[in-house]
Amino acid sequence: MTPNSNDFTLAIHGGAGTILKSRMTPEKEAAYHAGLRRALEAGRAVLADGGAALDAVTAAVMALEDEPLFNAGRGAVYTSAGKQEMDAAIMDGRDRAAGAVAGILGPKNPILAARAVMEHSGHVLLIGESALEFCRRQGLAFEEAQYFFTEQRWQALQDTLAMQESGTEDTDESRKHGTVGAVARDRHGNVAAATSTGGMTAKSPGRVGDSPVIGAGTWADDATCAVSGTGHGEIFIRYAAAHEIASRMRYAGESLEEASRVVVMDMLAPAGGSGGIIAVDHAGNFALPFNCSGMYRGVVQADNALRTAIYRDDLKDVSASA
Repeated sequence: MTPNSNDFTLAIHGGAGTILKSRMTPEKEAAYHAGLRRALEAGRAVLADGGAALDAVTAAVMALEDEPLFNAGRGAVYTSAGKQEMDAAIMDGRDRAAGAVAGILGPKNPILAARAVMEHSGHVLLIGESALEFCRRQGLAFEEAQYFFTEQRWQALQDTLAMQESGTEDTDESRKHGTVGAVARDRHGNVAAATSTGGMTAKSPGRVGDSPVIGAGTWADDATCAVSGTGHGEIFIRYAAAHEIASRMRYAGESLEEASRVVVMDMLAPAGGSGGIIAVDHAGNFALPFNCSGMYRGVVQADNALRTAIYRDDLKDVSASA
């Protein structure tokens, strides 16, 4: 399909494994929809003005990182040692340029740290203190640990540690995988992907999930698609989930919708890979499959309608929401 110069698509997610519907209050549900809407607005402003997909996914993910409701940036969860260790990645479908960071705390927006690695280093992935020193040299904005503290995430850690101590089974998906991400196709026909996360509640210090692993939780190639994942990172890594979707499109001729469904439902789910993905192809089609109770998600296209959803319900127009 020849790209239409008037079309663009932006899809976002705020993590799979949502708050159980039985525990979701109307006020909190409205807050999640509002947070998703702000991220869509940030990315749409770039794309509607003819901007690049790379800039759109950066803007959308920054908005999600700034929202404490989501497990990235300001809302990042805690390790078992009571620390926050954040991961992020970004990829440009035009030339497969990519950058990622892992195990960091300090940069206000980890996705900007990942982009700095892509644009200003000769590497793809930097970790820990060396990554932080690189970010300082690049002049990125830093915040103190208190900026990233939220009572909700701290309490989730205490609850999880108590369950682990008592041997109680934790069935709350929201503790196991929370991530934010964005994928876009711009009016020039280029795609990009960005993903950012605090990881799993009570994860082992030093654990790195799929988000900053190119081909696992993040992927972009103009020839096929852009993908951002959210779920059980170890399984997404073992199955190279994001790249598998692109490969099925490239080599098996599957559509974006079919490839995404097969990977999420038929590969990841049986292996214990609870979660989902968002994806957009070179023609602007999008897919948002997930195999768990819900996934915070949203889409905007050239009609400018902002649509969001949480559970297995249809995307609803939130364009006029306050």
